[in-house]
Amino acid sequence: MIKNVIISSFASLGLLLGVATTKTVAQMPHETHSSTTSQTSEFQRIEQPLWVKAAVTASGLGLIGLEIWWFLLSKSKSRKAEAHDGIQEVTITVDGGYEPSRVVVNAGQPVRLNFLRRDKSSCLEQVVFPDFHIAQDLDLNQVTPIEFTPQKPGQYTFACGMNMFRGVVEVR
Repeated sequence: MIKNVIISSFASLGLLLGVATTKTVAQMPHETHSSTTSQTSEFQRIEQPLWVKAAVTASGLGLIGLEIWWFLLSKSKSRKAEAHDGIQEVTITVDGGYEPSRVVVNAGQPVRLNFLRRDKSSCLEQVVFPDFHIAQDLDLNQVTPIEFTPQKPGQYTFACGMNMFRGVVEVR
């Protein structure tokens, strides 16, 4: 993540320096056709209009801003479990992923995650909690409860059967 920010910063610096110079040139090989068909190593300079420089710079800065937002500022949706009769409970909708994808619970208390599967794809037919040794099939358009009691604080991942879609149970 930090590596992407550094690379993006260098790229934007290069774009800004390119716009700041008075002449931006593209180099193209120049061929002369004579009876011997020989090539020369000379290049022809091509001036770029100011609007092209501005458009390229604006596009680059926009993409860098989008990348910074995506990796640093966007957060996955999380929900704190609500306690009912001593059991922490959250409903997770399974539809092209997990919503919410992050669940916050307290350590040492039983947890019930109610998975409501709406997606017909075979990838999301099963949810796996490797840290708790749980693998549960999810029926389509039905709520499937999964219960466990996390003892230690930490982050525990869960995923679909193919490990393509993931979520996190954050234990505090």
